[in-house]
Formats: sequence, structure tokens, C-alpha cells
Amino acid sequence: MDILVTYDVNTETKAGQRRLRKVATVCKNFGQRVQLSVFECRVSQAQYETLKAQLLDILDARVDSIRIYKLPSPRENHMEQFGLDHYTDFDEPLII
Repeated sequence: MDILVTYDVNTETKAGQRRLRKVATVCKNFGQRVQLSVFECRVSQAQYETLKAQLLDILDARVDSIRIYKLPSPRENHMEQFGLDHYTDFDEPLII
């Protein structure tokens, strides 16, 4: 399943700055950053549940916000890209 993870973490405190880094790290483990606080992820149902659980463990619901959008498949038919694109399609062979 294709999902979009967006977050807004309050960074006014050192604890908030740590939460921000942790949220970004968790998201990087499941997908790729497309904007500062936005990640596109292609995950199985089990991976989705793991991702959600890890994010909820970090979240301070009093001051932070995380949204996960489930995207229709295939994602490419439902989005348009304008400007610079750093997206890597991991479904195709990756040549290093």
C-alpha cells in the first residue's frame, strides 16, 4: 500500500527537537522524504502497523501532529509532479 506520512512536531524544547529527529528517522526506515516533513512510503499491512506504532510511541499528542494518508493505487495515476523531483522508484532496478 502507498501512504503519505506528514508531521508537525513542536521543537520549542530539546525534547521536541529529539522527537522530530526520531519521527524523521522512523519515516526514513519505511520510505523516502519528498518534502521536509513529508514522506512517501510503500508498505505492507504489517509494516504499516509497525510504522504507526513506532510513530505513536514518539508522538506527544498535546503539541505534535502526525497524519497518514492512504493513497489510491497505483499512486502514479493519482499524482502530478512539478519542479525538482528527487523520487527514487524502488520498484524498478536500482543501478549504483
